[in-house]
Amino acid sequence: MSKKAVITGIDAFLPDYILTNDELSRMVDTTDEWIMTRIGVRERRILKEDGLGTSFMGEQAVKRLLKKTGTSADEIDMLVCATVTPDMLFPATANIICDKVGIMNAWGYDINAGCSGFIFTLSSIAPLIETGKVKKAIIVTGERMSSITDYQDRTTCPLFGDAAVAMLVELSEDESLGLMDSILHVDGVGRQYLYQKAGGSLYPPTHETIDKREHYIYQDGPVVFKYAVSRMADVSVEIMKKHNITSEDVAFLIPHQANLRIIDATGKRMGLEKEKILINIEKFGNTAGTSIPLVLWENEDKFKKGDTLILSAFGAGFTWGALYYRWGYDSVKA
Repeated sequence: MSKKAVITGIDAFLPDYILTNDELSRMVDTTDEWIMTRIGVRERRILKEDGLGTSFMGEQAVKRLLKKTGTSADEIDMLVCATVTPDMLFPATANIICDKVGIMNAWGYDINAGCSGFIFTLSSIAPLIETGKVKKAIIVTGERMSSITDYQDRTTCPLFGDAAVAMLVELSEDESLGLMDSILHVDGVGRQYLYQKAGGSLYPPTHETIDKREHYIYQDGPVVFKYAVSRMADVSVEIMKKHNITSEDVAFLIPHQANLRIIDATGKRMGLEKEKILINIEKFGNTAGTSIPLVLWENEDKFKKGDTLILSAFGAGFTWGALYYRWGYDSVKA
């Protein structure tokens, strides 16, 4: 067994403004009961200030991470940002974050894998860590989902929130810790059911695209739900069977926080007790690729060194997958 890439520190940034279901019910035709019954979201954080984007939240998260782990910006030799809401089409938000926090000796890029952004990113950089090409990497997951949410669309505006998380990733000194395996998939059929139509090279911004409100998220909810339930559950069970992991072996399932019913269905397929399924969708909504890291950050003090975690996600594209991960350290909540 060879040494693995392991997360050695994690921190986050959440905007101050809290958008509640009560406030949403005054914006569109919806109610707290309707949202809680169908989605499970009660409130979400929103970055309200003008002139701030995903890089601002990522910057704050990285600064907190460096301070928390006692790491110098000069020690970082790679930074990758998983996002579907970059500051701009180019340059990469990862590059902007590096400049803002003083990381001068690194290379990096953005990854767009929808809500699977974190699991795709960790799986992508792990081989670079394991071969010694990269010694200290930072993964930033940041989303200003409010920037592409149509607050006139009652079906999508209750879903999304804003946040950023930063993680330090290094080579584990213990071969039994870190990212043990991943199973990842894409299926381009998803482009028909979950997308942002305008703003790219296919439909560049025009007065017409703006008037038609085509720069916001479009989702065919029933179709996406059907795919998400089957794909997240199937891949989570698949990785357990591949490594002979039982429900008793799993310390926690960390699922993408898209919909409470999807999460419940995945946990049941895996045979897990509710106590082993970590959920924060009620407080933060769907923060896309940031949702799994946000759960890891919020529950950091619950994890014990060596705990078996299953991380499972489904996102636009469609993208989906699961990670078999063994937690790398004991943490005491500050």
